[in-house]
Amino acid sequence: MAGDVRPEARARADGEDGASHSPARKAQDAAAGVEDHRATSWVEAAGQSANGVVHMVIGGIGLSVAFGAGGSADQSGAMRALRETPVGGLALWLVGVALVALALHAFVIAVADSRGQRRSAMRAAGRGIGHAVVGGTALVFAVGGSVDGEDATESFSTGVLQHPIGPWLLGAAGLVIAGVGIAFVIRGARRTFFEDVAPPRRFRRVVEALGAPGFIAKGVAVTIVGGLFVVAAVRQDPGETGGLDGALQSLTTVPGGVVALVAIAVGLIVYGVYCVARGVWAR
Repeated sequence: MAGDVRPEARARADGEDGASHSPARKAQDAAAGVEDHRATSWVEAAGQSANGVVHMVIGGIGLSVAFGAGGSADQSGAMRALRETPVGGLALWLVGVALVALALHAFVIAVADSRGQRRSAMRAAGRGIGHAVVGGTALVFAVGGSVDGEDATESFSTGVLQHPIGPWLLGAAGLVIAGVGIAFVIRGARRTFFEDVAPPRRFRRVVEALGAPGFIAKGVAVTIVGGLFVVAAVRQDPGETGGLDGALQSLTTVPGGVVALVAIAVGLIVYGVYCVARGVWAR
C-alpha cells in the first residue's frame, strides 16, 4: 500500500531529519549563510590587503638583511616597521582588526566546508590560525606591547624538548611546516591559486605573474622554517629553531645564500601585491 512505509525506510528518514536539525548541521548552515553575505567581500578585501602589506614589509626587511642593513624579517619585524611610520598606531590597528576579521571569515568557511569538503575546511582553518596570529601580533604592537617571534619560537622549542618524546614532536612539527611550504610551492607552480581569485580576463596574466613566483617564494621560506625545526629536533638544540626571520637570516651563512635571500624577499613583496589583488577579485 502507498501509505505503508517500511520500518527501516522510516528509521532512515527520521535519522536524516534528525541530522538536519543537529547542532553541527545548524552551525554549518549558519556558516554557509554568513559566507554568502555581501559584507564578507569587504572583510576579504580589507583582510587580504592587510596581509599583503605585512608580506611586502617583510620582503623589504629581507632585502635590507641581504644587503647588510639588518632587521627582523618576520611578522614582529613588520609590526615594528609599521609602528615607526608617521601613521604607525593607526596602521597597526587597521592591520590587526582586518586580519582578525579575516581569520574569523576563514573559520566560518572552515565550518561551512566541513560538511563535505574536509580538505578545503582544513585549509581554511589553517589560514584562520595564521591570520589570527599575525593580527594578534599587530594588535599587541598597537597597544604599545612587543613580541619577538624568534624568542617565542625558541621558548616553544625549549619547552617541547624537555619532554621525553619532545624531539619527535618537534621533528614532526617541522615536517608539517615543511609540508605546508611545499604545498605553497606546488600551488604556485601549478597556478591553482586561481581557485581563490577571479580577476577580469585582461588582468589574469598580471595576477598569474604575481601569484606564481609569490607562492613559490613564500613556500621556499616556510620550508626552510620547517627544516630548522627538524635540525633542532635532531640536535636537540632549541637554539637551532627559527621562525621566518631565522630562516631568512640563515641564508646569509651559506654560499649563494644572499642571492637566494634577495629572490625570496622580492618574491614575498610580489606575494604581498598578489594578496591585495586577491582581496579585490576574491572568488
